[in-house]
Amino acid sequence: MDLFSRSWTALRAAVEDLSGQDMQRPSGCTGWLVRDLVCHLIIDAQDVLITLVTPADTAPTADATTYWNLVDPPTGDDPLDALIPRLAAAYGDPGLLKFHLDDVGSAAGRAAELADPSARVSTQDKVLTAGDYLTAYNLEWTLHHLDLTAHLPKAAAPPSETLRAARTALENIAGTQFPEQFSDKEALLIGTGRRPPTTAEKTALGDELATKIPLILG
Repeated sequence: MDLFSRSWTALRAAVEDLSGQDMQRPSGCTGWLVRDLVCHLIIDAQDVLITLVTPADTAPTADATTYWNLVDPPTGDDPLDALIPRLAAAYGDPGLLKFHLDDVGSAAGRAAELADPSARVSTQDKVLTAGDYLTAYNLEWTLHHLDLTAHLPKAAAPPSETLRAARTALENIAGTQFPEQFSDKEALLIGTGRRPPTTAEKTALGDELATKIPLILG
C-alpha cells in the first residue's frame, strides 16, 4: 500500500512538472507521445477507483504476481491503443490533461489510502485483496514513470525504493532473478523489452532468462 502511494505520488509530480513541449516528445511506449501516456494514466486511475469499489465475496484467485498476464508484444492493432492518441489530442491544451490527471489521480490516491488491505476486490475476472491489487500497481506506475522520462533526461526519476520493489515484482513474474550487475532500472527496461540488451547483457542474462524476455504485461 505504501509503495503504491510513493510511486503514484512521484509519477503525478513528474507529470505536473512537464512543459507543453515535453508533452509533445516521444515516450518510452512505442508510438505514444508523452501526452498519450498521460492520457493512459488517467484511464489507469479510473480503473483503480472502479476496482476499489467493486467488492468480491469469493476467495482470491490471484495475488500481486499472478494479477499480471504475459501477453504478445503490441502490434498497434488494438482498438484501445489506437484510441489513446486520438483521445489525448482531443484535449487540445496539454494543461487540461494535467488537470484531469491531478483530479482523478488525487482521488485514486485517496481511495488507496482509505482501502482495507484485506478487503477482496474484483477486476479483469480475478479476485484479489486490495493490498495485493495496489502492490501490483507499483510495477505499473514505476514502468510508466520510466516511460514518461525516457526522452526527458532532466525529469525526476522514480524513487529508488519503488524501482527496487518493481524489479522484485518482475523477477517474481519471470520466476528468476536478473543479474546482480543490472541496475534496477536496467532490469526493468530490458526485462520488459523497453530496450534491447547489449551483447554483454545477453551473456549475463543466460539462456534461461534470455528466452523469457521480453515480459510483456497485460
